[in-house]
Amino acid sequence: MEVLSKLKNFNLLAAVVVFVITVVPTTLVINLNRELSDKREKIGFIILGDIKTPGWNESHYKGIKTACDNFGLELLVRDNVKENSGQCPAAIKDLSANGAGMIFLASYSYSIEAQNIIGQYPQTAFATNSAEVHAKNMTAYFVRMYQARYLSGALAGMRTKSNVIGYVAAMSNTEVNRGINAFTLGVQRTNPNAKVLVMWTGSWQNETTEAAHAERLIRAGADVLTYHQDEEATALTAERFGVDYIAYNAILPIKSEHYLTSIVCRWDLYYSDMIQRYLKGELNAVKNHWLGIDRGAVMLSEFSPTVSHEMILRLDSLKQELINGNLIFVGELYDNAGNLRCAANEAISDDTLLENINWLVKGVEVLE
Repeated sequence: MEVLSKLKNFNLLAAVVVFVITVVPTTLVINLNRELSDKREKIGFIILGDIKTPGWNESHYKGIKTACDNFGLELLVRDNVKENSGQCPAAIKDLSANGAGMIFLASYSYSIEAQNIIGQYPQTAFATNSAEVHAKNMTAYFVRMYQARYLSGALAGMRTKSNVIGYVAAMSNTEVNRGINAFTLGVQRTNPNAKVLVMWTGSWQNETTEAAHAERLIRAGADVLTYHQDEEATALTAERFGVDYIAYNAILPIKSEHYLTSIVCRWDLYYSDMIQRYLKGELNAVKNHWLGIDRGAVMLSEFSPTVSHEMILRLDSLKQELINGNLIFVGELYDNAGNLRCAANEAISDDTLLENINWLVKGVEVLE
């Protein structure tokens, strides 16, 4: 009997061991997979302004919302998150606590402000539209907006009669400078005699300053305006003065001969591409993701009736050059201080275009 009792105890112990070895880990794996699956089903999105405001904010929101809907994912939005205020790190903590497995930082300085906290969430994938900060769990994303800037510059060069074109810009950083330079090179492609006057507002959205700068550029002789701001104060000022303008990041609900076209992006394509990479576990395979005009990610909107057929044909030809792989930033290129920035038969690399454009091309003048 004693032997039989020991045998029963041994069998019981063996059963417990088998349970611990097989069932418990399986349960843990199932729970872990469920937790990871739950996180993958939620996408976080942080942006500077109100998502209902036309321009940068609304176009990005509509793009990511469409992408999330197509993938059946829940979108967690935190808008009106001011840069360099401490609000971005707080929004990251909040989104992570609410189960976001991927977080998009949709304003230029967010990654710089939040770089210390991003490493605290190694299981969260981050995507930023600034390439100045890198991390193992963060990749940079953007569209080749500068290609559409180049085409819009070519249009401005053909339209101007004064040979003075005005550009209201938020601040001097790689993204903004890259756009100004591409625009100016486009102007020079169709009108070597024209110059581009730039004024800085110091922020992404300040309607009063933007309007004042637009008016000053007009008084300085600019008869075509464009801008790199989140809202449309420059366009509205140009409209008020009867001056031609090229809008940015939104198709404005304005019927006017002075509204020449708008630089627009298919953000839904881009967010879809990024989210698909994330779901496949391929997001950080490269540190920078760029979609361009060849993928239909950037374009010019419908033209004003005052833009001639000949001008449209010229723009179509330039667009086809870009689709075929022709580069914009090829030498010789000098900055507006006379320094050689790109030698003959050379091209500026994508990494430099994304991370280190701290100069303005020859042909740009900055008004203080």
